[in-house]
Order: sequence, then structure tokens, then C-alpha cells
Amino acid sequence: MSDPLGRIVECRSVEDVWSVLAAEMASFGFDRLIYGYTRFRTPNGLGSQDDMLILTNHSDAYIKGFFADGMFEDAPMTEWASRNEGAMSWSYLMRNGAQLTDKQMKIIAFNRRHGVTAGVTISFPDSSIRHKGAMALTARKGLSQTDADAIWDARGETINLLAQVAHLRIMSLPFPETSQRLSKRQREVLEWVGDGKTIQDIATIMGLKSTTVEKHLRKAREALNVETTTQAVMKASLHRQIFVLDR
Repeated sequence: MSDPLGRIVECRSVEDVWSVLAAEMASFGFDRLIYGYTRFRTPNGLGSQDDMLILTNHSDAYIKGFFADGMFEDAPMTEWASRNEGAMSWSYLMRNGAQLTDKQMKIIAFNRRHGVTAGVTISFPDSSIRHKGAMALTARKGLSQTDADAIWDARGETINLLAQVAHLRIMSLPFPETSQRLSKRQREVLEWVGDGKTIQDIATIMGLKSTTVEKHLRKAREALNVETTTQAVMKASLHRQIFVLDR
């Protein structure tokens, strides 16, 4: 299928969506992307990084500084995206420079060292007060913010549509492989808990001992980094790890 929107809709994994999207955005001049999505936002922030889906094709050195060292949480465009919806040119940074904190100014300097100087941020509409998704599109090196704005003026509607469709498709797919991935047995016992079955019910249905069911539930809680089985069912459901077709 030649239509990129159609190819995104046909994708069966987050990785495939990302591959199509990255190639299409590069063709417009935005060759480095960051996509972030959380279903665990709180009034005080975006939640734990372990619970986020973060996709990027930036360099390893940039990723280490921006994510591993926690810069992204304080980045001015992250702050903008957490409070707004729509698309914003990075000229926002120049217009609001006097309001930026010292920490944010250091992040901007870090970005400059890595050639992250021009682009657009898209903040997607929220489906819940706990959810937030956004995408940062960095213009290729050598392009100024004026160049990036000109690209957006000419092709922004198409670029935004691609980003929105990719975001919706990603939300409908299981999260990629992570340290929080459940085994087939862990998924199955959580699905039965979600259906309202007791441990004894699950043991009978699956032909297991109750202690074995309890072990799978404990391992599922540990994998998902939660304290209760109810939290595990919710988190696994939000990450689309249960009640999904085997791939």
C-alpha cells in the first residue's frame, strides 16, 4: 500500500508504525523524532518513566542525556505539551525565553550541542486526565527554525494528520517488549482475574494448583511493578498485554 496513512493503519506492531512514521517525517525534513505516551499522568507530573512508552530515533548520546538523566521532564516543550493540545513551533522558546528557568536554559544548551535547534511539537488530545501523548519533530541539521516553520506552513496539515493517525494506532497496539512484559501464563491468570474469577476458580479452569496461580500472580505484580493484583490487571490492560490476540 503506497498511502502512508493506510500503511500505518495496517501496521500490527508499534515498531512497524514507528518505522513508517519516521520515514515519512524524514521526507518532510523532520529526521529526528521523539514520541512519548503515558497513561499514568498525575497532577504533579507525567508519572514514572518506566510506565511510559518512549520512541525515538535520536542518537544514543542524546537519548542518554535527555532521558536517562531526566532532562525531558523539565524541558520547556514537554511542559508546554503537558498543558496544551495542538502543534507549537519551537519559536515558542524564543518568544518565552525570559520565562524559562535556569534548568530549562541548560536543556536548551544541551539541545544545541546535539543539533536539536529547530522543530515542532505536537500535543495530542487527551482521552483521559491520566493520559498524555506528544511528539517532538526535530528538523534536520542545517535547517533553521524559519525553515521548519516554512515546512509546517506548507505541509503542516499532512504532517499533523500522519502524527495523529500514528498516535491513535500506537494506542491501540500492545506496548513493545519491555522489562514489564508478561509471560503467557501471567497474562492468562490476570485475564481470569479481570473476568472476576477467584484463585480457586482459576486453578480449576487452568488445571493448576492454587499455589501455582498465586505464584503467577505474584510474578505478574513484580513484572508490572505494582503492589496489588487489581493494579496489575489495570496496568496490563492499559498496556494492552491482556485480552489481546496472540501475535
